[in-house]
Amino acid sequence: MKFTHRTRGIVQAIAVVLSLALPLMLAISSADARIGGGGSSGSRGGRTFSAPPSTSTAPATAQPLNRTMTQPGSPGVGAPAAAGGGFFNRPGMGMLGGLAAGFLGAGLLGMLFGGGMFSGLGGLSSIFGLILQIGLIIIVVRLAMAWWQRRHAPASAYAGAAPGAAVGPGAQSSFRTGTGFGSGSGSAPLEIVPADYEAFERLLSEIQAAWSNEDVAKLHTLATPEMVSYFTKDLGENKARNDINKVSDVKLLQGDLAEAWREGDTDYASVAMRFSLVDKTIERTSGKLVAGSETPTEVTEVWTFVRPRGSNWELSAIQQT
Repeated sequence: MKFTHRTRGIVQAIAVVLSLALPLMLAISSADARIGGGGSSGSRGGRTFSAPPSTSTAPATAQPLNRTMTQPGSPGVGAPAAAGGGFFNRPGMGMLGGLAAGFLGAGLLGMLFGGGMFSGLGGLSSIFGLILQIGLIIIVVRLAMAWWQRRHAPASAYAGAAPGAAVGPGAQSSFRTGTGFGSGSGSAPLEIVPADYEAFERLLSEIQAAWSNEDVAKLHTLATPEMVSYFTKDLGENKARNDINKVSDVKLLQGDLAEAWREGDTDYASVAMRFSLVDKTIERTSGKLVAGSETPTEVTEVWTFVRPRGSNWELSAIQQT
């Protein structure tokens, strides 16, 4: 097959797109494979869009929840997302989503009427041009979304702690070194007692074990339906890749209370935890190591737990720091 100058230009353009997309795909595939995928997911009731106060264990600001069913202004946990929308109508996209949708629409019209970003291309070349446009748009939109979240998270998604809540390292808990949690200072709106800390540490280990065993039924007894829906999706993606993530030797190294509060008959507690674990991904059939290692690594995350009054604590959110 003889390549024309125009065809060579298309091939070169596709190569450029792939070279830009490959680092992004590698970054995603090499992300932490432990439960939650190294991301921030879940809901924190009426404080879903507020940052947990920093603590001695996690002095950095926790990342916004990029997977949540709670809509801005909704007080409940796991409120269902509004119908409709789609990729370009995600919360926070605004002008960026409009521009992306406009470019994509222009590309479709251009293909139909023989113009567009790659004007003059016809037939099969127009299809390649459209694919190239879509790839470029996805990359640009993802980069723009990341920049937008970093720029506006402190001012909007994390605007203000609850009235009367203290902020700053160790604001709502006393800290001690060594293994386990620091003891609560009693200044939090909801008192967290030693038995609660024991429950949090136990859930840390049990949830990681259920994840490694792909035991969704067990996860339903340890986490909210919203969190289990994310875990189930992630486990399904692992199975589609013929991979299985194994987490072992989970050990809490340090932890303290970020905040605890009550909404109606529901209690919430956000705790910062630094823990070590062996996090590895292996090929399901052969057992070959795909990612991670046998060497323990340390992780610092903020986990939020929820319980109806008189019931047991369940995991409702994980945030990276």
